[in-house]
Amino acid sequence: MKTQKLGFALVILSVLSLFLGAKSISFQDLWNGGEMEILVLLLSRIPRLLSVIITGMALSISGLIMQQVTRNRFVSPTTAATMDSAKFGILLVMLFLPGAPMMGKMAVAFLFALAGTFLFMMILRRVKVKNVIVIPLVGIMLGNLIDAVTTFVAYRFDLVQNVNSWLQGSFSLITKGRYEILYITIPLVILAYFFAHQFTIAGMGEDFAKNLGLRYELVVNLGLGIVALISSAVLVTVGNIPFVGLIIPNVVAMVYGDHLRKNLSTTLLLGAVFLLLSDILGRWVIYPYEISISLTVGVLGGIIFLYLLLKGGDTP
Repeated sequence: MKTQKLGFALVILSVLSLFLGAKSISFQDLWNGGEMEILVLLLSRIPRLLSVIITGMALSISGLIMQQVTRNRFVSPTTAATMDSAKFGILLVMLFLPGAPMMGKMAVAFLFALAGTFLFMMILRRVKVKNVIVIPLVGIMLGNLIDAVTTFVAYRFDLVQNVNSWLQGSFSLITKGRYEILYITIPLVILAYFFAHQFTIAGMGEDFAKNLGLRYELVVNLGLGIVALISSAVLVTVGNIPFVGLIIPNVVAMVYGDHLRKNLSTTLLLGAVFLLLSDILGRWVIYPYEISISLTVGVLGGIIFLYLLLKGGDTP
């Protein structure tokens, strides 16, 4: 029932998204075969809708995996230095390989995202105090350090505006031919489903997982690889989008518990619905102009995150 309701909400929001924009489109226009309206729908509205749905699902599942393997509800790609490391990799591409294709940029971003995530996990193993607040603070401090280096290098080579504008989360420039790289996240989500049981066991602790015969390091590294690849694909295509990987798994776990496989479909659908709703609000508030998705998600996600914090000890 929960997935049916979310699926119905996703369908309604998808239809609304297709007909919302600076160029007015109606069912009658499409029925009458309006060439301009059909062209806008095929080249802009449908690619944008698909990219929003795929991004929402991918970021949600990456946050869920991170929270499982670190056993902390406040860890996500944006609070574990994953996104900041990928951003640094993209800056280096802009410096030394400015003509690199999109796949090349994503490959470099993936390597740096993976390295940053492994660095966070290595530091985490050496931290003696591992409570619910200290762990994400370590990730935030590491991310800020990497971001400071990125800003310094960008300032040194006069690329601050280029980096900030290119990585500002927005779906406004998504058209046919500019979002297909997001399709790489679909097999990653399927892979996460097949390893969901192993991720759940890994979330119970290293000693417990090894006693059950689980290859703990392999499962954790696989999870971190999935997260890094998803993060780099989203960052290269859409830009940085906060909070989705942090709050969606928390909301689902607060209502339905911690079993990853049982919550996977709900997490995917809720992530898509949340990001699509944020995108629609950003396009509607100052219509016919629009607000970037990172701003609308930041406002809505911040409100939800404050609610989760004020609610008390249910989410950690």
